[in-house]
Amino acid sequence: MSAETDTQAAEAANTSGITPASLTKTLTEKLDAQHVSIEDISGGCGQAFEATIVSPLFVKKTSLARHRLVNSTLKTEIAAIHAWTPKCFTPEEWARKRAQGGEGLPQGV
Repeated sequence: MSAETDTQAAEAANTSGITPASLTKTLTEKLDAQHVSIEDISGGCGQAFEATIVSPLFVKKTSLARHRLVNSTLKTEIAAIHAWTPKCFTPEEWARKRAQGGEGLPQGV
């Protein structure tokens, strides 16, 4: 499904109800996330998102376990979109990356 105009893309995003703000709210509330940044990488149609999530619930979890936790938290939302790419960090990992000048962090974070 591709939109021919920006207006059609905005309408498609509105019909799914999935927005960066709604995803951020859910992750913050359910995962006790200390930082969430979500970028719509679909060109505005709300069908592909890239996220950076910082939560103490990720401590002592493998990358796969972190992704499974996030995906189970957003099960309904993920079913309604085309692509979802989370990057999950503990607060300590996030602080180290930021102290290193953000090397390896997604753009704009």
